[in-house]
Amino acid sequence: MELIEINGRSWKKYKGDEGQDVYVAQFVEPQEKILGHFANDESYDILINEDADFYLPSGNAMFNDMPVEDESNVAFKFRKNVFTQEEQDGAFEGLFDAAIESNNRGMAAGPREETQGNRDWVTGFQQDVLGWYEQKQPADVFGGDVLESFAKKHEKADDEIRGGVWLRTKVEPAFGTYKEFFPKMMDKLASMSIEEASAYAKDVRKNMISSTNYATAIWSGIAGFYGRYPRIPYGRATAYTDHHREKFEQCYPFARRLDRVMNELLPSRYGKQKEFADRLDNKFLIGEDTTFTTITVNTTTKDRNARMACHRDAGSLNEGYSNLTVISDGKKDWKGGYLVTPEVRAAINVRPGDLLLIDNMRIIHGNTPIEAPDSGVDDLLRMSLVFYFREDMDQLGSWEYEHLRRAFVDDRRKNEDHELWRPYWNGVSPSMWDTEEWFEYLNEHGGSDMLLKYHPESQKASLEAFFA
Repeated sequence: MELIEINGRSWKKYKGDEGQDVYVAQFVEPQEKILGHFANDESYDILINEDADFYLPSGNAMFNDMPVEDESNVAFKFRKNVFTQEEQDGAFEGLFDAAIESNNRGMAAGPREETQGNRDWVTGFQQDVLGWYEQKQPADVFGGDVLESFAKKHEKADDEIRGGVWLRTKVEPAFGTYKEFFPKMMDKLASMSIEEASAYAKDVRKNMISSTNYATAIWSGIAGFYGRYPRIPYGRATAYTDHHREKFEQCYPFARRLDRVMNELLPSRYGKQKEFADRLDNKFLIGEDTTFTTITVNTTTKDRNARMACHRDAGSLNEGYSNLTVISDGKKDWKGGYLVTPEVRAAINVRPGDLLLIDNMRIIHGNTPIEAPDSGVDDLLRMSLVFYFREDMDQLGSWEYEHLRRAFVDDRRKNEDHELWRPYWNGVSPSMWDTEEWFEYLNEHGGSDMLLKYHPESQKASLEAFFA
């Protein structure tokens, strides 16, 4: 047993039964403040390059100075060279195109960049200036210059995670340029009366700023299958999987290898995840024989950014476990991109073919900078994959039942004679799954057995209607 001490922090370390390094952190540092911000070399003390098991501290985790191998207390398990080159090639071919430019990664996207596509962010300073004019220019209670105080306030302000963007199509006609337009806007506001400036600032906010609240765009996408949510109330394949099924299936050998190794390394957590998978129609499982429903795909190249800021994941099965693998095309490479767990001050150098099983629902994690290899930026390519079981999939019915829910929604959406139809209606309405309309549709297309299996209340409704 070795005691590692760095910067006042300590970890116990010893060799495990498989020859892996086993670490037991003697602390967990609160790191909520790092959420939404990027990790760097200051975010960790230990860099893990070889097979390792890493445990969180616990009152039950130590026995005779050795950790009890309790899976509930594992922060992560890392194994080198798990996947063959053939398996990696299949995953690369099958999943690379699933990643698209996305604004929907929330905290993981990190602080806002200077621009968003071909548009600029509305800065905190600009928001304050517009707000001041909208409020009819209240005086500074300390007698100072209000606009100057706004500028000083934002000199050292923390980077914001989300925000609005200026609309180029509105700004350019008004100012003749999109570059450096805001000083011109300020001059215009300063030349107006209080009432005129207030009205103009409100008009600017309404017409020149997007109503959508954006996060920084990163290259990330979803493959596999989704559960229901309010606007799309049926289980289904993701758009990528639906349109590229043959290509998608090339990732199956990779997924099956991952599934087997997860069972070997975390049998208890795997068993709980398998209980959920066994309840689900296997057509919603990756390969129809693994315990995974969904894959997050992130890609970084010279033209793409998928560096993840510090975050916790959401949507994965709590009782199960998530994972991280990285691959390339066998020709290109990268430097950096360590997966950092700042609460226990550890980073993992995950390389092609490696597997990291990590408690990503509980553990804050993010990447250090992903940099081009020594051969140059043209040779930069890193693709990370996270396979998991989506918790909301547990409520789904059979593949056929979910398909009929989808068909019902589509039929309503296209039926202009439907009493609820209106332009751009998506076919969804409140309590639609408790209506006679749905019961009759399901009975006609799925049969009475399916109707009674999923909607036993329909029989009562039919009897009440008969005797009414």
